[in-house]
Amino acid sequence: MKKHSVLLAILALVLASLACQTVMGGGDNFEPPQMPELPQTDGGDEIEIPTIPPVTTDGGESGNGHVTIGGESEFPVTSDAFNVVTASNMVTFQTKMSTDDLLKFYRDEFTSQGYKEDESMAITFGKTFTLAFTGHESGKVIYVVGADAGDGSIYITITLG
Repeated sequence: MKKHSVLLAILALVLASLACQTVMGGGDNFEPPQMPELPQTDGGDEIEIPTIPPVTTDGGESGNGHVTIGGESEFPVTSDAFNVVTASNMVTFQTKMSTDDLLKFYRDEFTSQGYKEDESMAITFGKTFTLAFTGHESGKVIYVVGADAGDGSIYITITLG
């Protein structure tokens, strides 16, 4: 059973990736990120070194080792989200919500924010799903992908692609 869940999760992520590439034109415009310029000193001044994003944990009180890396996300996360990782245009986390509740949550949340679901991109298969919402100010599509984690939780990844 777990083997099938992993395969379904991989399938959902591949489909989301392909959908993102199709919408964005196949990824022909890739530009590697530019390294930021480091401040120059005259020899005696201290340089402020950038730090990694903030990391918080629940202290192990829940027994799940919940971890949050990064700051706030522009995308909504469930109230029970754990193992949250945020980055530019992306958030990923785990939740114990049911698939039906997650589908309703994201449809309600994004619709209330003025986004429109592209129903032709909607895929649901057991605890695996993909939703797509248009209307972001960047012109890009918001993808919400859920996949069974195999431990009673669901991995959620939301990207702007």
